Amino acid sequence: MATNGTANGAASSTANGSTSNGTSDTSPLHILIAGAGIGGLTAALALRQEGHKVTLFERSQLARETGAAIHLAPNSNGILRRLGIFAEKFGSNTCDFITEYDKDSNLVRKIPVGRMAGMWANPWLLAHRVQLHEQLKKAATGAEGKGTPSVLMVGVKVVDFDVENATLTLDGGEVVKGDVLLGADGVHSVARGKINTEIKPFPCEQNAFRFLLPKETALAVPGFEKFLKDEGELAFWYGLKRRVVFYPTSNNTLLNFVCMHPAAESNANAAGADWDQGASVETLVKCYDGFDPVLVDLLKKADPKTLKVWPLLDMDELPIWHKGRLALLGDAAHPFLPHQGQGAGVAMEDGAAIACVLPLGTPREEIPERLALYDKIRHFRATEIQRVSRVLGMDKKDHGVDHQAFTAYNFGHDEFDNARQKFREYQWAKNPQVYQRMPTAFGPTPGPRQDHLGRPRNGKESLFVTTSIKFKTTRTALQTLFPPGREGYSFLSPASVATASFSHTTLNGMDWLGGKGYDHLGLYIHGVKYTKPDGTYMPVLFENLADPIITGRDELGMPKIYSTIETERSGDSVTIKAGWQGTQWGLFSISGLSASESQEGGAVSGEQDAGLIVHRYIPSVGRESKGKAESDYAVFTPTGEEDVKAEVSSVKTSQTAEIKLDAGDWKSLPTLHHVVERLAELPVLAIISAKVVEGKGVPDVSHARPV
Repeated sequence: MATNGTANGAASSTANGSTSNGTSDTSPLHILIAGAGIGGLTAALALRQEGHKVTLFERSQLARETGAAIHLAPNSNGILRRLGIFAEKFGSNTCDFITEYDKDSNLVRKIPVGRMAGMWANPWLLAHRVQLHEQLKKAATGAEGKGTPSVLMVGVKVVDFDVENATLTLDGGEVVKGDVLLGADGVHSVARGKINTEIKPFPCEQNAFRFLLPKETALAVPGFEKFLKDEGELAFWYGLKRRVVFYPTSNNTLLNFVCMHPAAESNANAAGADWDQGASVETLVKCYDGFDPVLVDLLKKADPKTLKVWPLLDMDELPIWHKGRLALLGDAAHPFLPHQGQGAGVAMEDGAAIACVLPLGTPREEIPERLALYDKIRHFRATEIQRVSRVLGMDKKDHGVDHQAFTAYNFGHDEFDNARQKFREYQWAKNPQVYQRMPTAFGPTPGPRQDHLGRPRNGKESLFVTTSIKFKTTRTALQTLFPPGREGYSFLSPASVATASFSHTTLNGMDWLGGKGYDHLGLYIHGVKYTKPDGTYMPVLFENLADPIITGRDELGMPKIYSTIETERSGDSVTIKAGWQGTQWGLFSISGLSASESQEGGAVSGEQDAGLIVHRYIPSVGRESKGKAESDYAVFTPTGEEDVKAEVSSVKTSQTAEIKLDAGDWKSLPTLHHVVERLAELPVLAIISAKVVEGKGVPDVSHARPV
């Protein structure tokens, strides 16, 4: 028997590295589940597939029951299919018709639901409950399949839970320790009492008989064959405070009957077992005295050995389903009346949601808040279906429920999709100070300043090689590259000459690019100020990779555009070629490089100015908004506030350099001609200096800010 100990000696998670869950601890959780019904086994299977160790404790011996079938509506069937279980393979058949009769078998309505099957992502099936349970048990505990097989202990009763220490006590006195406790122990849940002692299930003044009958037996009842003309038919007979429901299963060879009636007319112990209380055929028949005699004759065919009766129990909404490291699911949290056939399906949804909020890598210290998230995800939907099931059990026809709308609410749901999205939003919300970029549907976008969960990057190990050519030109030419019509840009000096640099940087070992890198080439105009801050103004920055162009434009307001950039290094010379789709527009060359002892800070502009100035502009959307801006302001990145300081390893300098620019025409440079043409207008009065600086440590420029 499973006893004390956690899975694989697991301990609290640490903070090195990262997984898809955003943590470093990839050790599995040990999850203890009280109850191995459909909800408990679904949770076990889903958690197993997440990579966890699961142990289930079932008080019964799981002997084969023979008297029940189950709805697998599209929402619950979708859960099974996601987990690799296809009910068609073990005899489940489609539900094709819903037919309603009054107690005298007068037809009220017949709905060909099979024709509407295309509305739903998964088929509506009618399954044999035992076969479904066997398949879930096999998938959860069998040797085949993803993950470690779950351990199933039968004939053991859980009598106590320690919600803070994640231990449970068995009726034999053994204490079992895990990381998470799940109470899937049914309507008479022991686990529920650890969360709330006030709210308990209560009889709703109705009981239900249930039995299976071979279709051939039903066909032998005179007159009943007319009710079996269509396969896959779910049929109802309604009388005062009572109804009979039947539907086929096992490839339409068995008929499942559920017969609801006033509780006083049959003997069922509401405090006892839920499903396995025996009943007499005589009592069954008496309850439906006054119904169509053909139907009553059919009820007489019930096998007294397998005929069961169970009390229909209801329960007020449980405000909270979790406490500490314990969470409830299925009937333990929300027992359903059977009037929608959704009880087992919603329990399956609970199991799926639990697995979604506890992926492999879940930090153990986060378990209580993850279980609270599970509760938040599931609570409203389960409670709403519970409420409507209660209403649909009333004789009152005008109950205010829009059947079509609520069928869509039930069937059109996929809990894996829903819970995974809610879990993503939970992860994103843990760090609200993140960069949000298009496409926003996918959450925080990884980039140079954050990972996929919005956590800061560190560029200490990234490598850079910056090649720059500083030249003398005219102030009047350079100032034509200030943003037109915007006040505030000026040169610090009134002189008619000014300096600028073409600076190229090759980056490598970038964590956010999987260890790879890219190149950028920009024009940096020195000695500029915008209102108050002064520094180097950059009118344009060319880059050869889309990812940094997008992140830099969106997050920093950088004026980035695409260009091919190639570098050739040979001995004491370096050549940089810039182009577009095979057309070269720029050639920057340096020769005669020699080692220098000068102290360099590794600035991408080539100079240690007070900071970098750019102008952010984002146009408004739409033809009617041409010429209007959503963003239009200066951005300043001060020197000295970098998160990572560059460590320079090599500096080479030269006085021999050349700049060649060819704007071509609109055909050869259809997206760059207007830019390169303006750059080519800059007179190069003299080369002041050229250098190549190599080092390690690349700041993420996150200290950029609007002016």
